[in-house]
Amino acid sequence: MADIEVAVEDHIATVTLNRPAQRNAMTLAMWRDVARIFSELGADRDVRAILLAGAGADFSVGADISEFPLVRHTLEQSVDYEVAVDASSDAIAGAGKPTIAVVSGYCLGGGCHLSMSCDFRIAAPTAIFGIPAAKLSIVYGVRSTQRLLSLVGLTQAKRILYTADRIPAGEALRIGFADEMADDPMAAARTLAGRIAANAPLSVSGAKFILDGLAMGPGALDLDAAQARIDGASRSFDYQEGRNAFAEKRPPRFEGR
Repeated sequence: MADIEVAVEDHIATVTLNRPAQRNAMTLAMWRDVARIFSELGADRDVRAILLAGAGADFSVGADISEFPLVRHTLEQSVDYEVAVDASSDAIAGAGKPTIAVVSGYCLGGGCHLSMSCDFRIAAPTAIFGIPAAKLSIVYGVRSTQRLLSLVGLTQAKRILYTADRIPAGEALRIGFADEMADDPMAAARTLAGRIAANAPLSVSGAKFILDGLAMGPGALDLDAAQARIDGASRSFDYQEGRNAFAEKRPPRFEGR
């Protein structure tokens, strides 16, 4: 079986990290596969939302440290490794589709990196979040730190990174690390994805592009690209369809063009 599995149903893609015996620890190959998979799903017009989950009891304990002597031993290897990790989060953020992390059990380190790259994090009551970089003499990457900062604020981000504490689901919800807690997080995620998928894809992708750019700090948002998305939606088939559906008092049939 593949270490990452993908299924698409009713315009919703589910990407599953599939190493349950290793608590879905991420190998270097998996980081690279996440980047490829989310890039491909982002280009697939049949897909309107993407869920990211872990097989078994856990979302992901983060990087597979057991392979570090082979893939992250030298400074050059560490740089290459961080490039692969950032590429995975950039692909999730840049997919142009709403993304939802379905979190149960452990969501640690690189697992948090993946979940924070998603638009939403829906957690089971059993979920445990944490970033143990300080226990490994690793400085958490700039992109992932910026995402953490935008979610929980400066003081909480410092507490999370300085202490390397593990944070239970209820506390994660309170500080903004998680957005929702549900006994069945996958069902809750599919419900949310379905509501979003019924709306105009160009509106959703445009909003995601602008909001993610603004959240990543001054200068991160490409204003010309943002304006192009605004103008493109105004010229789109879906804009005309939305107006016609409103006038005819019927649900719109959006096509993403």
